Amino acid sequence: MRVLVVENMIQSDLGQVGVALAEAAAEIDLRHAFAGERLPGDIRAYDALVVLGGEQTAVDDLIHPYLPELARLMRAFADADKAVLGICLGSQLLARAHGAENLLGRTREFGWHEVQLTSEGISDPVLSAAGKTFTSFQWHSDSFALPEGAVRLATNPAVANQAFRVGRAAYGMQFHFEAGTRVVEDWNRIFEDQIMGLDPHWLERYREHAARHAEQADAAGLALARAWVRTIRSAGAAGNETRTLAAASA
Repeated sequence: MRVLVVENMIQSDLGQVGVALAEAAAEIDLRHAFAGERLPGDIRAYDALVVLGGEQTAVDDLIHPYLPELARLMRAFADADKAVLGICLGSQLLARAHGAENLLGRTREFGWHEVQLTSEGISDPVLSAAGKTFTSFQWHSDSFALPEGAVRLATNPAVANQAFRVGRAAYGMQFHFEAGTRVVEDWNRIFEDQIMGLDPHWLERYREHAARHAEQADAAGLALARAWVRTIRSAGAAGNETRTLAAASA
């Protein structure tokens, strides 16, 4: 099993998804796209794609000119029936890849928040692993409209489209389910100044927040990660012909 992972900013972390991929003995090809590392033009060497979060918007093409290429890459994986996982910015890019509007700066969420599954989410093989309602870490102000033909899987009062699926196994998740307690505490330290601007009381009240939410969020996140990894089909197992990025973009 070979998985392409794309980072969009320094200090990204696979977190719970990394745990699940390690359990499956996956080989990971990590690309720091934000730092100028090239994205592969041919997807045939990979079984799945993970695109992590970042501070840029999903349409920030002038500052980050690789974003259109990354969106096309995500579409190529999805069209080839390969497993795709977009988290936060990654989910917004997956929505863009399938023609949906990105909603910039409309709703800010930070910290642990509740997520509810839709009726489709309750029957979905990945989202259902976390239960009908669960807590997950959020850090975003952008979101997205639901792509045409996509299935909405999760929601909450702040953001209608918290998770969606396109096809068999292309998943966009607005929330940071990969961010277990270790990742959150790393972010507290690394991004202290940014966090103080978002919530000046977060750090002083962190232990209280963690005592209430961290254990449940960790369990839900790992369950989701393991369930998504189970959607990955190794080369030859799916019975579907893969295609190159060039062919998918033609």
